[in-house]
Amino acid sequence: MNNPLAHYITSQAYNNAWANHRLLKACGQLTAAEFEATRVSFFPTIQFTLNHILTCDWFYLDALERELRGAAPHADCYVFFEKDEPFTDCAALHAAQRASDLRLIAHCRSLCDADLARPVTILRDNPQIDTRQRLLAHLFQHQIHHRGQVHAMLAGTRIEAPQLDEFYCAGEADERVQDFLELGWTEDDVWGPR
Repeated sequence: MNNPLAHYITSQAYNNAWANHRLLKACGQLTAAEFEATRVSFFPTIQFTLNHILTCDWFYLDALERELRGAAPHADCYVFFEKDEPFTDCAALHAAQRASDLRLIAHCRSLCDADLARPVTILRDNPQIDTRQRLLAHLFQHQIHHRGQVHAMLAGTRIEAPQLDEFYCAGEADERVQDFLELGWTEDDVWGPR
């Protein structure tokens, strides 16, 4: 297989989108009051936490896409990170997260292993320079961390929290058929032709 590390990163982007889909589909069953209710977590509500995941995705995607195009980061990209809650409605947030996840998948699919070593500059109070591989690993871990918080908050509601700790084991394809139909994916999209 050519570019095995880039292929692995792409599979992580697919898994990330799949987990977001499962979690947001469950959260979409909450009433507006349940979605906005104060709970015990790092961020005080499911709404706030899901918005934080999305705005951080926008922030990192902007830096990753700009660097790959050879464009310098722009001074106002940090504003994505500071928009705490651009979405008050779970359905609209789900659609925006889906669009962001598709951007991330497309970005990862465009990479070869050599691209992962390229430095990316992120404008914060002090500019941060890291490799694309490290930033993508950070982005995936950030999502996992905060999805876990939403999962725990959701467990305290009337809605059953979805299983998020599975990956793409070959023997479990039947457990993801419905999600993949909803997402418009096939096993070959994720893993390539067998």
